This record gives sequence, C-alpha cells and structure tokens, in this order.
Amino acid sequence: MQKRILAFDLGAESGRAILGRFDGNTISLDIVHRFANGPVRTLDTLHWDVLRLYQEMIHGMRRCASEFGGADSIGIDTWGVDFALLGRHDHLLGNPRHYRDPHTETILETALERVDKWEIFRQTGIQFMRINTLFQLLAMQRDRSPILEVAQSLLLIPDLFNFWFTGVKVNEFSDATTTQMLDPRSRNWAFDLLNRFGLPVEIFGSIVQPGTVIGPLRAHLASETGLSPVPVIAPATHDTGSAVAAVPANARTWAYISSGTWSLMGVEIPQPIINEKTLAFNFTNEGGVGGTIRLLKNIMGLWLVQECRRIWEKQGQSYEYAQLARLAEEAPPFASIVNPDDESFLLPADMPAALAEFCRRTNQPVPQSPGEFVRCALESLALRYRWVLQRLEELTEHKIEAIHIVGGGSQNDLLCQLTADACNRPVFAGPVEATAIGNLLVQAMGLGLLQSLADAREVVRRSFALKTYEPRDSNRWDEHYERFCRLL
Repeated sequence: MQKRILAFDLGAESGRAILGRFDGNTISLDIVHRFANGPVRTLDTLHWDVLRLYQEMIHGMRRCASEFGGADSIGIDTWGVDFALLGRHDHLLGNPRHYRDPHTETILETALERVDKWEIFRQTGIQFMRINTLFQLLAMQRDRSPILEVAQSLLLIPDLFNFWFTGVKVNEFSDATTTQMLDPRSRNWAFDLLNRFGLPVEIFGSIVQPGTVIGPLRAHLASETGLSPVPVIAPATHDTGSAVAAVPANARTWAYISSGTWSLMGVEIPQPIINEKTLAFNFTNEGGVGGTIRLLKNIMGLWLVQECRRIWEKQGQSYEYAQLARLAEEAPPFASIVNPDDESFLLPADMPAALAEFCRRTNQPVPQSPGEFVRCALESLALRYRWVLQRLEELTEHKIEAIHIVGGGSQNDLLCQLTADACNRPVFAGPVEATAIGNLLVQAMGLGLLQSLADAREVVRRSFALKTYEPRDSNRWDEHYERFCRLL
C-alpha cells in the first residue's frame, strides 16, 4: 500500500512542502507548496520570520490535505546553528537571530580567551565558525541580553516547529551537533563546556535521534488543516544530515558535496575523528542518521553566485542561473581565483565588489563581466573541493574513489565538471531534491517501512537518475591549485 509522507524542507532562500509517495520499492515526489525565506533586517540586526514560516507550513498542510489526499506522517528539516529561546509558559522570546547577523563578529576571539580552542574542540569535535550557536549565545551573554537571562528552553529552528506542531520539546541530534555544544561521542550536551562558559544549562533539552516519532500533530492543527493527527517524525532535522542520508552511493569510499547556498563536503564515518589534525584543518564532526558521523568542511558555496546575481538584479541586470552558467563557460579559464571562505564574503554589501577587491589585493586581474565573476567563483569552489578532498583522505587514511554532488548545485553542469576535473575523480550528480528525499526516507524508517540507511539509499538508486562527469585534463589544474593554496 502506498504511503504519503510530507516533508518540510526549509533553506536559507526558500522553503518547500514536498509529498513523497512511497510504495515500498521507489519514491516519487510532488511539490505541494513553495514559499520564500530570507533574513529580515530591523535596524542593525538580522532575524528569521519564524511566525510567517509557521503559517506557510500550515498552508502547505492544508494543500496537502485538500489537493493530495493527506499524509501519513510529517517531518521538518532546516539549516543549522540558529535557535529560538522560550520563556515562561513556552512563550517565544523574540524573533530568532539570523546566523549572518553581525553581532558575532568579534566573539570568537573573546571566547577563546576564556576557554582554550583545543578544549572546546575536544569536547565537541565541531569546526570553529562565529555563526555557531555557542558563539551566538556567548555574544548574547556579552551583551547582557535580557532574553537570555529569562530563557527557560532553547530550541533549534526545526525543534521549534516540531514543538509548535506537537507540543513536545526535544532537541534532535543531527541539528544539535551543529551548535558546538554537544559531545558527539556521548551524544549528549557538553555540560562541562557549558558550565565553563557560564551558560544556563537548564535551557538544553532531551536529545532524540533521527527517525524518532515526536508525537501526533496537535488536534487543533489537524482540524485546521484537514489532516488527521498523524505522527510528526524527526528526520535528520539538519538539512545536510537529511541530504547525506539520500546520497545514492555504492562505491567503497566516497565523499559527498551537499551543494546549495553552502557547500558541505565530507565523508560518512562510524565515530568522530577528534584530534589535533582535524582541529588544524578546522573540520567538523556532525551527527548523521543511523548512528553515523559526518566528517565535513563548510565551504561558502553558491552564496557567491547568489549574491552576485542579487546585486546585478538591483542594478537592473536580471539573469537566470542557467544563463550565468553559460556566460561562465564562455569566459576565459583561470583568469582569477579566490578563497571562497574568506571572511569578506560572509556578508558583503556588494558581492561583485568583494570579489573584485580580493583579486586586487592578491594582484590578480579583476573580473569585469558577469561571466567572468561566475567563472571565478565556480573554479575557486572546485579548487576548494580539491583541498578538502585531500584533507579528508589524510584524516581517514583512505583514498576516496568518487564524489557525489546532491542538492541544487547538482544541476550546475559547469560546476560538476570543474569539480571532476579539479579533483580528478568521477562526479555523480543528483538527486536535486536530496534533502527532502532524505527527510522522507528517514520518516519511512521511523514508520517501520525501511529498516536501515542502506535500505533508504537503495530506494534512492531505484527512484532517481544520476548524471556522471568523468575528469578531463586534470593535470592542467595542478599549477592553478598551487596558486590557490598560496591564497589560503
């Protein structure tokens, strides 16, 4: 009997309600509802409009009931690190801050004066980025935030929506690991670290694993939307965790790139690798499905292109992404390269100007046309992937045979081919909707329809076609890779 499973997949630019129809062998997808997402600026701060996102999800449930015949379960995934604080009677204490908000700009250095960098890494295994939940909370502590002082619960963004859907407050494991406040070995909060920073440990809740049934949809929501009180199941609520669950890999050793606004590149391992070398490379150990760990590196990703496109649109030049990819293909190769993870690209007022300034600062030709800017961004990403691939092989002591690119970036033919060329590995692209698919299939595991992560990946292989990119002229990349490493 076919099961209808509803996934809400919220990204930094947009959200979708996607219905999966699973017959026990393959899964097909229907887009139920799409909606915009993005930061809301008030004065000098950036926030997420979680109330509007909640209303959009309710609308998605209504459409699922009225147009698609309802659902047998619901699951939510979102980006990581951001959170809501609840006070007495579980009232929301303000709109959650956006991870790109500038209030964390100097907090990393301040925090490391209080607790040694190795000690933080030893307890959490997470890479150091000022956007991490730990540093957001420390910035609030530094600023004597009255919200932090009265908070009684901390819920990451998907945890918040799960609470509003069910009335049950829990913290899901995969998203909790992104906070830099959870020990991936004990799979519980790093309470010693929290105490050393003087953070209120009582606001941190119970950890649940991906596939956990949190509870039924609240009766009033079931009545309001036309759905029955179906189980709300925690997939890997961190979107990268769900995306990796849907990687259709069958090679012995493989790496993934979950490619979108961010590129998350890594490998799946059974236990975290927490040592001085991992710290030196600033790699991270995040939680996955079925007890796995995602050893990975955050890379700035297609944010570089998205922000260029936004600026050009403001200037009256409107481009589709496919058009920008064609213009980049026509641009001369290797004219200019940048470090995609340079701090200047995190929240620039003008991304083309930031890229141009980096090129000037490093004595390179400055891109002039949109095609040249995009070519610079994509070649730089491919070179960064090569650097990360080499570090992954060094940390795991295994040669990686293939790279899987999933998510929106898997549609970018030029980026996929450049990645194959730069890394000298075959690249398998797809599925595009990996995050939603992983969300759906982990829900299927929670419903008892699939027994393991391997079973879920077999469903992906049966259900979706992949595109293969073989490496070409990889030796040509060697000298440019040396240039790139000098920029780091």
